[in-house]
Amino acid sequence: MKIIRDGSLHTIKELTVGVALQGDFENSYTAGDNSLVVATDTIKNTVQALAKDHLGLETERFLMFLARHFITKYPQVHMAAVSASERVWGRLEIGGVPHPHTFSANDRAEPFASASATAEGIKLSSGIENLLLMKSTESSFVEYPRCEFTTLPEARDRVLATSLTASWKWSSVPADYALANAAIVRAMLVPFGNHHSPSAQTTLFEMASAALAECPEIGEIHLAMPNKHFILVPLERFGMENSNEVFLPTDEPHGQIEASVVRD
Repeated sequence: MKIIRDGSLHTIKELTVGVALQGDFENSYTAGDNSLVVATDTIKNTVQALAKDHLGLETERFLMFLARHFITKYPQVHMAAVSASERVWGRLEIGGVPHPHTFSANDRAEPFASASATAEGIKLSSGIENLLLMKSTESSFVEYPRCEFTTLPEARDRVLATSLTASWKWSSVPADYALANAAIVRAMLVPFGNHHSPSAQTTLFEMASAALAECPEIGEIHLAMPNKHFILVPLERFGMENSNEVFLPTDEPHGQIEASVVRD
């Protein structure tokens, strides 16, 4: 965790960072020779020390710096893969005014990023996970194949809910990674909220297309949208009508809807 200070205004940046190194480490496995092993303690200290001068608001730039550091510092390292997930601390409002140094971190979606560096170059991706989304109407699912084992009734008005994980690959450098990431997420929410959904698959494609249209610096995006089912409770057995009002939330079983959309 780093406190980024701009005078009296503070910003909290908390990352969980993972580093994986690939290279000439065979002898440490087969001959008990540790002469080329980069110790976990060294990696941990490196991340913490370099965060002081190089970790800012844009996670991606820090990860690229770390990945390049490991392949240039250690000749035996051929590839460094660095990833990070972020706990987002939001600024508290006290008396209706954003406080300069007081924060809260509720359960919320987590941004993440990864950078992989070799001598040939660096690959960078960003994303978000555990973004809970729901629309309580304007979603349907009908005209699917039926057989003797099909019990699901067709639904012309249903709840559509998911825990979205999305990752996108950078093909060029945006002016600001943090602002670009926020714009991508905002763009995906528009079709989710505004368009009638005939299926989660259709909505996924519309969301991915909106992200690509919003940010020309990304060339590919992958979305995973597991169904978060809300089952209509059969209140008829109690002599009551349930007009899409009372539901039973359930996570399992669920459909796992995933696709990658690539720019033409």
